[in-house]
Amino acid sequence: MPPRHRLALIDMGTNTFHLLIVELPAVPGQPPHELLRTKAGVRLGEGGISKGEIAPEPYARALHTLAGFKEEMELHGVTQVRATATSAVRVARNGPALVREIADQFGIEVEVIAGEREAELIWKGVRQAVPLGPQRQLIMDIGGGSVEFIIANDHEIFWKQSFEIGAQRLLDQFFPDPSGVFPAAAVAAEQAYFDTMLGPLVAALSELKPVGLVGASGSFDSLADMQLGRLRTEKELPPRVELALGSFQHSYAQLLSRDHAQRLALPGILPMRANMLVVATVLIDWVLGISGITHIQTSAFALKEGLLAEMLS
Repeated sequence: MPPRHRLALIDMGTNTFHLLIVELPAVPGQPPHELLRTKAGVRLGEGGISKGEIAPEPYARALHTLAGFKEEMELHGVTQVRATATSAVRVARNGPALVREIADQFGIEVEVIAGEREAELIWKGVRQAVPLGPQRQLIMDIGGGSVEFIIANDHEIFWKQSFEIGAQRLLDQFFPDPSGVFPAAAVAAEQAYFDTMLGPLVAALSELKPVGLVGASGSFDSLADMQLGRLRTEKELPPRVELALGSFQHSYAQLLSRDHAQRLALPGILPMRANMLVVATVLIDWVLGISGITHIQTSAFALKEGLLAEMLS
Protein backbone atom coordinates (compact mmCIF):
# COMPACT_ATOMS: atom_id res chain seq x y z
CA MET A 1 0.00 0.00 0.00
CA PRO A 2 1.33 3.49 -0.81
CA PRO A 3 2.01 5.70 2.24
CA ARG A 4 -0.96 7.77 3.33
CA HIS A 5 -0.58 11.52 3.02
CA ARG A 6 -2.41 13.16 5.90
CA LEU A 7 -2.66 16.91 6.12
CA ALA A 8 -3.53 19.09 9.12
CA LEU A 9 -4.80 22.62 8.54
CA ILE A 10 -4.74 24.98 11.52
CA ASP A 11 -6.50 28.34 11.41
CA MET A 12 -5.50 30.49 14.39
CA GLY A 13 -8.31 33.02 14.41
CA THR A 14 -8.67 35.85 16.90
CA ASN A 15 -11.63 34.15 18.62
CA THR A 16 -11.40 30.53 17.60
CA PHE A 17 -8.65 28.10 16.63
CA HIS A 18 -9.73 25.51 14.05
CA LEU A 19 -8.13 22.17 13.20
CA LEU A 20 -9.01 20.18 10.09
CA ILE A 21 -7.29 16.85 9.37
CA VAL A 22 -7.77 15.20 5.98
CA GLU A 23 -6.30 12.27 4.11
CA LEU A 24 -5.29 13.44 0.65
CA PRO A 25 -6.51 11.32 -2.27
CA ALA A 26 -4.17 8.78 -3.87
CA VAL A 27 -5.74 9.71 -7.22
CA PRO A 28 -5.48 13.43 -8.07
CA GLY A 29 -8.87 15.07 -8.59
CA GLN A 30 -10.62 12.93 -5.98
CA PRO A 31 -11.94 14.74 -2.87
CA PRO A 32 -9.90 14.45 0.34
CA HIS A 33 -11.25 12.25 3.13
CA GLU A 34 -12.04 14.26 6.24
CA LEU A 35 -10.75 12.62 9.44
CA LEU A 36 -11.26 15.33 12.05
CA ARG A 37 -12.82 18.78 12.27
CA THR A 38 -12.61 20.52 15.63
CA LYS A 39 -12.33 23.98 17.12
CA ALA A 40 -11.48 25.66 20.41
CA GLY A 41 -12.54 29.05 21.74
CA VAL A 42 -9.19 30.70 22.50
CA ARG A 43 -10.30 34.36 22.54
CA LEU A 44 -6.78 35.40 21.58
CA GLY A 45 -7.80 39.06 21.32
CA GLU A 46 -9.35 39.25 24.79
CA GLY A 47 -7.91 41.97 27.01
CA GLY A 48 -5.19 42.98 24.56
CA ILE A 49 -6.16 43.35 20.90
CA SER A 50 -7.23 46.99 21.23
CA LYS A 51 -3.84 47.72 22.86
CA GLY A 52 -1.88 45.93 20.12
CA GLU A 53 -0.82 42.91 22.17
CA ILE A 54 -1.80 39.37 23.12
CA ALA A 55 -2.53 39.37 26.87
CA PRO A 56 -0.86 36.68 29.07
CA GLU A 57 -3.98 34.52 29.61
CA PRO A 58 -4.98 34.26 25.91
CA TYR A 59 -1.29 33.67 25.07
CA ALA A 60 -1.27 30.69 27.47
CA ARG A 61 -4.63 29.45 26.08
CA ALA A 62 -3.17 29.51 22.57
CA LEU A 63 -0.25 27.28 23.58
CA HIS A 64 -2.54 24.95 25.55
CA THR A 65 -4.90 24.60 22.56
CA LEU A 66 -2.04 23.90 20.15
CA ALA A 67 -0.69 21.23 22.52
CA GLY A 68 -4.09 19.52 22.19
CA PHE A 69 -4.04 19.95 18.40
CA LYS A 70 -0.52 18.46 18.30
CA GLU A 71 -1.79 15.36 20.16
CA GLU A 72 -4.64 14.96 17.66
CA MET A 73 -2.19 15.30 14.78
CA GLU A 74 0.05 12.58 16.22
CA LEU A 75 -2.97 10.36 16.88
CA HIS A 76 -4.09 10.72 13.25
CA GLY A 77 -0.63 10.18 11.75
CA VAL A 78 -0.41 13.61 10.14
CA THR A 79 2.45 13.96 7.63
CA GLN A 80 2.10 17.65 6.72
CA VAL A 81 0.90 20.76 8.60
CA ARG A 82 -0.25 24.13 7.29
CA ALA A 83 -0.93 26.69 10.01
CA THR A 84 -2.11 30.25 9.48
CA ALA A 85 -2.65 33.13 11.89
CA THR A 86 -4.72 36.22 11.22
CA SER A 87 -5.54 39.60 12.77
CA ALA A 88 -4.64 39.13 16.46
CA VAL A 89 -1.17 37.77 15.67
CA ARG A 90 -0.73 40.09 12.67
CA VAL A 91 -1.08 43.29 14.70
CA ALA A 92 0.21 42.26 18.15
CA ARG A 93 3.65 43.43 19.27
CA ASN A 94 4.23 39.98 20.79
CA GLY A 95 2.76 38.11 17.80
CA PRO A 96 6.24 37.17 16.46
CA ALA A 97 7.21 35.84 19.92
CA LEU A 98 4.13 33.58 19.95
CA VAL A 99 4.95 32.31 16.45
CA ARG A 100 8.53 31.49 17.59
CA GLU A 101 7.30 29.73 20.72
CA ILE A 102 4.86 27.60 18.69
CA ALA A 103 7.71 26.58 16.38
CA ASP A 104 10.01 25.75 19.33
CA GLN A 105 7.43 23.84 21.39
CA PHE A 106 5.47 22.00 18.70
CA GLY A 107 7.53 22.17 15.51
CA ILE A 108 4.64 23.98 13.81
CA GLU A 109 5.57 26.82 11.44
CA VAL A 110 2.81 29.43 11.52
CA GLU A 111 2.25 31.61 8.46
CA VAL A 112 0.93 35.05 9.48
CA ILE A 113 -1.23 36.16 6.58
CA ALA A 114 -2.23 39.64 5.45
CA GLY A 115 -5.88 40.69 5.36
CA GLU A 116 -6.10 40.70 1.54
CA ARG A 117 -4.72 37.15 1.38
CA GLU A 118 -7.16 36.13 4.11
CA ALA A 119 -10.04 37.50 2.01
CA GLU A 120 -8.90 35.52 -1.05
CA LEU A 121 -8.68 32.25 0.93
CA ILE A 122 -12.12 32.86 2.47
CA TRP A 123 -13.61 33.16 -1.03
CA LYS A 124 -11.85 29.95 -2.11
CA GLY A 125 -13.31 28.19 0.94
CA VAL A 126 -16.83 29.59 0.65
CA ARG A 127 -17.16 28.49 -2.96
CA GLN A 128 -16.61 24.87 -1.81
CA ALA A 129 -19.77 25.18 0.34
CA VAL A 130 -22.03 27.67 -1.44
CA PRO A 131 -22.83 27.58 -5.17
CA LEU A 132 -22.14 31.27 -5.80
CA GLY A 133 -23.14 31.08 -9.47
CA PRO A 134 -22.59 33.84 -12.04
CA GLN A 135 -24.23 36.65 -10.05
CA ARG A 136 -22.21 38.76 -7.65
CA GLN A 137 -22.48 37.98 -3.94
CA LEU A 138 -21.16 39.85 -0.92
CA ILE A 139 -19.12 37.47 1.24
CA MET A 140 -18.53 38.61 4.81
CA ASP A 141 -16.35 37.01 7.47
CA ILE A 142 -16.58 38.58 10.93
CA GLY A 143 -13.50 37.59 12.88
CA GLY A 144 -12.50 38.72 16.34
CA GLY A 145 -9.82 41.05 14.99
CA SER A 146 -10.74 41.82 11.40
CA VAL A 147 -13.72 41.64 9.07
CA GLU A 148 -13.25 40.60 5.45
CA PHE A 149 -15.63 41.71 2.71
CA ILE A 150 -15.42 40.12 -0.74
CA ILE A 151 -17.66 40.82 -3.73
CA ALA A 152 -17.36 37.83 -6.04
CA ASN A 153 -19.14 35.23 -8.09
CA ASP A 154 -18.07 31.61 -8.52
CA HIS A 155 -15.36 32.54 -11.04
CA GLU A 156 -13.73 35.73 -9.86
CA ILE A 157 -13.28 38.31 -7.14
CA PHE A 158 -14.38 41.81 -8.21
CA TRP A 159 -13.40 43.58 -4.97
CA LYS A 160 -12.06 42.58 -1.57
CA GLN A 161 -10.88 44.36 1.55
CA SER A 162 -10.02 43.50 5.13
CA PHE A 163 -10.89 45.97 7.90
CA GLU A 164 -9.49 45.80 11.44
CA ILE A 165 -12.95 46.12 13.01
CA GLY A 166 -13.46 42.58 14.34
CA ALA A 167 -15.95 41.61 17.04
CA GLN A 168 -13.46 41.69 19.93
CA ARG A 169 -12.41 45.22 18.94
CA LEU A 170 -16.07 46.29 18.64
CA LEU A 171 -16.80 44.76 22.04
CA ASP A 172 -13.88 46.65 23.63
CA GLN A 173 -14.97 49.91 22.04
CA PHE A 174 -18.77 49.86 22.27
CA PHE A 175 -19.74 47.25 24.87
CA PRO A 176 -16.93 47.15 27.48
CA ASP A 177 -19.31 45.88 30.19
CA PRO A 178 -21.41 43.24 28.41
CA SER A 179 -23.23 42.10 31.57
CA GLY A 180 -26.24 44.30 30.80
CA VAL A 181 -28.39 45.15 27.79
CA PHE A 182 -26.56 46.80 24.86
CA PRO A 183 -27.65 50.47 25.14
CA ALA A 184 -29.41 52.13 22.20
CA ALA A 185 -26.79 54.91 22.28
CA ALA A 186 -24.04 52.30 21.81
CA VAL A 187 -25.89 50.79 18.83
CA ALA A 188 -26.05 54.27 17.27
CA ALA A 189 -22.36 54.90 18.04
CA GLU A 190 -21.37 51.58 16.46
CA GLN A 191 -23.44 52.32 13.34
CA ALA A 192 -21.85 55.79 13.06
CA TYR A 193 -18.41 54.15 13.36
CA PHE A 194 -19.23 51.91 10.37
CA ASP A 195 -20.36 54.98 8.39
CA THR A 196 -16.87 56.39 9.01
CA MET A 197 -14.78 53.23 8.60
CA LEU A 198 -16.49 51.39 5.76
CA GLY A 199 -16.56 54.02 3.00
CA PRO A 200 -14.71 51.71 0.55
CA LEU A 201 -17.37 49.00 1.11
CA VAL A 202 -20.21 51.47 0.51
CA ALA A 203 -18.56 52.54 -2.77
CA ALA A 204 -18.00 48.92 -3.88
CA LEU A 205 -21.61 47.95 -3.08
CA SER A 206 -22.95 50.92 -5.01
CA GLU A 207 -20.82 50.06 -8.05
CA LEU A 208 -21.04 46.25 -8.08
CA LYS A 209 -24.55 45.69 -6.62
CA PRO A 210 -24.27 42.15 -5.21
CA VAL A 211 -27.56 40.22 -5.05
CA GLY A 212 -27.02 38.25 -1.84
CA LEU A 213 -25.01 38.02 1.38
CA VAL A 214 -22.93 34.96 2.27
CA GLY A 215 -21.75 34.95 5.88
CA ALA A 216 -18.74 32.82 6.77
CA SER A 217 -17.82 32.91 10.44
CA GLY A 218 -18.88 31.85 13.91
CA SER A 219 -21.37 34.71 14.18
CA PHE A 220 -23.26 33.44 11.14
CA ASP A 221 -23.08 29.83 12.43
CA SER A 222 -24.67 31.11 15.66
CA LEU A 223 -27.45 32.91 13.75
CA ALA A 224 -28.14 29.68 11.83
CA ASP A 225 -28.27 27.80 15.16
CA MET A 226 -30.66 30.41 16.60
CA GLN A 227 -32.88 29.96 13.53
CA LEU A 228 -32.91 26.20 14.19
CA GLY A 229 -33.39 26.73 17.92
CA ARG A 230 -30.49 24.58 19.07
CA LEU A 231 -26.70 24.56 19.20
CA ARG A 232 -25.07 22.28 16.63
CA THR A 233 -21.70 20.55 16.96
CA GLU A 234 -18.96 21.14 14.40
CA LYS A 235 -19.84 17.77 12.80
CA GLU A 236 -23.54 18.62 12.50
CA LEU A 237 -23.06 21.94 10.70
CA PRO A 238 -24.13 21.64 7.06
CA PRO A 239 -21.79 23.37 4.58
CA ARG A 240 -24.52 25.90 3.69
CA VAL A 241 -27.65 27.23 5.42
CA GLU A 242 -30.35 29.58 4.09
CA LEU A 243 -30.82 32.24 6.77
CA ALA A 244 -34.26 33.81 6.45
CA LEU A 245 -34.23 37.61 6.73
CA GLY A 246 -37.09 37.42 9.25
CA SER A 247 -35.09 34.96 11.35
CA PHE A 248 -32.08 37.30 11.37
CA GLN A 249 -34.25 40.27 12.36
CA HIS A 250 -35.88 38.24 15.16
CA SER A 251 -32.49 37.07 16.51
CA TYR A 252 -31.13 40.63 16.29
CA ALA A 253 -34.07 42.01 18.28
CA GLN A 254 -33.63 39.26 20.91
CA LEU A 255 -29.90 39.95 21.27
CA LEU A 256 -30.42 43.70 21.65
CA SER A 257 -33.17 43.40 24.27
CA ARG A 258 -31.49 40.97 26.69
CA ASP A 259 -28.72 41.12 29.26
CA HIS A 260 -25.82 38.66 29.34
CA ALA A 261 -27.59 36.01 31.45
CA GLN A 262 -30.71 36.18 29.24
CA ARG A 263 -28.62 35.96 26.05
CA LEU A 264 -26.97 32.81 27.39
CA ALA A 265 -30.43 31.26 27.76
CA LEU A 266 -31.37 31.85 24.09
CA PRO A 267 -31.61 28.53 22.17
CA GLY A 268 -28.64 28.06 19.85
CA ILE A 269 -26.24 30.44 21.63
CA LEU A 270 -22.66 29.34 22.21
CA PRO A 271 -21.64 30.88 25.58
CA MET A 272 -18.37 32.19 24.10
CA ARG A 273 -20.37 34.20 21.52
CA ALA A 274 -23.11 35.58 23.78
CA ASN A 275 -21.51 39.05 23.87
CA MET A 276 -19.65 39.26 20.56
CA LEU A 277 -22.76 38.27 18.66
CA VAL A 278 -24.44 41.49 19.82
CA VAL A 279 -21.87 43.80 18.20
CA ALA A 280 -21.55 41.45 15.19
CA THR A 281 -25.29 41.55 14.44
CA VAL A 282 -25.24 45.37 14.58
CA LEU A 283 -22.66 45.17 11.77
CA ILE A 284 -24.70 42.63 9.76
CA ASP A 285 -27.83 44.78 10.13
CA TRP A 286 -25.87 47.86 9.00
CA VAL A 287 -24.58 45.99 5.92
CA LEU A 288 -28.10 44.78 5.03
CA GLY A 289 -29.35 48.35 5.42
CA ILE A 290 -26.82 49.99 3.11
CA SER A 291 -26.83 47.18 0.50
CA GLY A 292 -30.57 46.51 0.34
CA ILE A 293 -29.75 42.77 0.31
CA THR A 294 -32.52 40.47 1.56
CA HIS A 295 -31.12 37.02 0.68
CA ILE A 296 -28.69 35.57 3.26
CA GLN A 297 -26.79 32.29 3.26
CA THR A 298 -24.21 31.02 5.73
CA SER A 299 -21.10 29.03 4.86
CA ALA A 300 -19.46 26.65 7.34
CA PHE A 301 -16.35 26.75 5.12
CA ALA A 302 -13.87 29.62 5.11
CA LEU A 303 -10.11 30.16 5.34
CA LYS A 304 -8.83 26.64 6.07
CA GLU A 305 -11.06 25.06 3.40
CA GLY A 306 -9.79 27.71 0.97
CA LEU A 307 -6.21 26.79 1.79
CA LEU A 308 -7.03 23.10 1.25
CA ALA A 309 -8.73 23.83 -2.09
CA GLU A 310 -5.69 25.83 -3.18
CA MET A 311 -3.31 23.01 -2.23
CA LEU A 312 -5.42 20.42 -4.07
CA SER A 313 -5.51 22.52 -7.23
